[in-house]
Amino acid sequence: MKNTIDKTWVDFYKEFAEKLLEYHKNRIDLIEKVKEIYNMAEIKLPTLERGNDLTDIDPFTVFALFNKSSLSLSNKVKLLEAIAEIFEIKAELPKSFDSIPTVNNMGATFYYFKGDRSSTDIDELWMLFKVALEFAEDSTTASQEKFIVYFDKVMSKKGIHNSKLTSGLYWIAPEKFINLDSRSRWYIYESGEISGEIINKLPIINTKLSGEAYIEIIVSIEDYLSNEVTKVDNFIELSYEAWRYSEQINLQKKDKNTKIELSDADKDVESKNYWIFSPGSQAVNWDEFYEKGIMSIGWEELEDFSMYTSRRDIKEKLQEINGNTKSYINITNAIWQFTNEMKIGDIIYVKKGQKQIIGWGIVTSDHEYNPDQDFKNIRTIEWKEKGEWITSIKPAPKTLTNITPYNDFVEKLKMLFEEDKVDIEDEIETALPNYDKKHFLNDVFMEEENYIKLVNLVRKKKNIILQGAPGVGKTFVAKRLAYSMMGVKDKKRVQMVQFHQNYSYEDFVMGFRPTASGFELRKGTFYNFCKRAESDIENDYFFIVDEINRGNLSKILGELFMLIENDKRGTELQLLYADEKFSVPPNIYILGMMNTADRSLSMLDYALRRRFAFYNMTTGFLTTGFTAYQEKLASSKFDSLIQCILNLNSEINSDESLGEGFMIGHSYFSNLSSVTDNELENIVDYEIIPLIKEYWFDEPDKVDLWSEKLRGAIQ
Repeated sequence: MKNTIDKTWVDFYKEFAEKLLEYHKNRIDLIEKVKEIYNMAEIKLPTLERGNDLTDIDPFTVFALFNKSSLSLSNKVKLLEAIAEIFEIKAELPKSFDSIPTVNNMGATFYYFKGDRSSTDIDELWMLFKVALEFAEDSTTASQEKFIVYFDKVMSKKGIHNSKLTSGLYWIAPEKFINLDSRSRWYIYESGEISGEIINKLPIINTKLSGEAYIEIIVSIEDYLSNEVTKVDNFIELSYEAWRYSEQINLQKKDKNTKIELSDADKDVESKNYWIFSPGSQAVNWDEFYEKGIMSIGWEELEDFSMYTSRRDIKEKLQEINGNTKSYINITNAIWQFTNEMKIGDIIYVKKGQKQIIGWGIVTSDHEYNPDQDFKNIRTIEWKEKGEWITSIKPAPKTLTNITPYNDFVEKLKMLFEEDKVDIEDEIETALPNYDKKHFLNDVFMEEENYIKLVNLVRKKKNIILQGAPGVGKTFVAKRLAYSMMGVKDKKRVQMVQFHQNYSYEDFVMGFRPTASGFELRKGTFYNFCKRAESDIENDYFFIVDEINRGNLSKILGELFMLIENDKRGTELQLLYADEKFSVPPNIYILGMMNTADRSLSMLDYALRRRFAFYNMTTGFLTTGFTAYQEKLASSKFDSLIQCILNLNSEINSDESLGEGFMIGHSYFSNLSSVTDNELENIVDYEIIPLIKEYWFDEPDKVDLWSEKLRGAIQ
């Protein structure tokens, strides 16, 4: 295992840390060099200060610039090449970054922006950087005491937590400072790879670590690695093994739990849910839950929740226990969701009454049943904060509620806890699945040359509309196209909405919405997406609009009508409802879908057409992919039906009132793992025939003729 570790990065990172120390008292020059790095790498400088008015910076944030979780390998290399030249780094340029801890893109600065940080915050980050390097070089009692003092000062600041700070220290002196990111914590405390005797001696990590506790962990693990027969000998190898082993476990879990339909573009992408939780009446159990790092929802008389295979089983058991016929809807849902739907990595917000939030944390285990404990059905939680926050949000009076679908609700809670500045990480964070041209062409019935044309068109124009007949796979293609251009399946960088006649500027950008006490200004979907993309300028973002021609685009876009143009990206305009300047960042691509067979819709006006490129999607029956799919099914009835559809499409195409835009697409016949008579009959009777009835509503004889041909093809 040790021979596979590429440690090239260690010398480069350490030399860069020594170079940065020279700028402790000369931060203005350092800021200019940071800007020069991005100019040389031809990457837009990320937002490092409110209004981009950067006047100070700390060394950990400089390291974080090339250690972001979402930064592509190519951009990381470009940044390091520029750093090597500008700072005259002699060490070899790193070739691999596996196992190096990263920070969340939204929390990449180690300081809060002006107005939110203390005047001493950045100075104290520099002092920690300085004393950490001194302690790493010469570990005396005096240097350790100085390190602990500044470690505690920095750890007490907003936006700093165990993973972030220990990652920063590991970057600059990896032989001395242990990395305690989510993977390493899991490996040390939960994987079973570290001796239980050692773990029992270590401090529990469920709140912000003190400097003394961090030193205690360092000394204990160092002693363990040097005196025991272990797979690893030092912190660098430990961090790598934690990364390697967690990747292996995640892969095994993914293989074991693959239950999603193959047609789902997000089949291997993890998603995060948000929950509101009440720890008993008036939060009576909150202190105990927080101290133990757990949550429980009661109803222990049901014994092990996991033995119930359906909501009905839970309801019937509750009725049996209580001797009545009540519906128990809320209780049943809460128990089922707590046991089966909540996932590791989900966010839990804790409420007290209807106006108070008292803490939040991250789910770190599946459902567990402990019959000998007071709270028998539990999940373990890494509680992040505890306190009292008054909010105008009024959650439902239930023990447990999944609030993920309520975007406004979730965004308000994130703002309440300033989550946009805190790295809320997934425990044992899974690497994003790769997705490239090859994956796209395996999923989509499109020839490679057409895919290349489409990608080039998107890159050049930034706004395109996929238009075509029903069933050619416009929606199916859009998200896969986005993933293939990003290179990974990153759901956070793709947003999909559907326009309709009542969709408005207020929904899309911002507007006033009624509340219990009057009206409040709420940000719209596209506004929030642009802000997210703006803070992650190194990566591409895709905004997908289904049924784009069903909305009144001029009204929906408002002043953004101009800002979405390719050459106007980054240009700022005053927003209608807010005293702020707004721009559409250059890393956003807009993909719209339009059904050419929808006769109820008016054509888009010229001004809008000028801002979009239009890509005609055609049926894929004759593509290489569909032909291979058809051969794999090996069904004569399926072959006969497809030939009938091709003949039908020929007639539709030659019909002056219809044409190519009304031809029947291949998606009606996709995603069949095997062919049965019942499946083919359902496609013909309930999908194709109703469609041609709509096409030829005034020609019933033609409908009858083709209905007979279609049914005859599968007899």
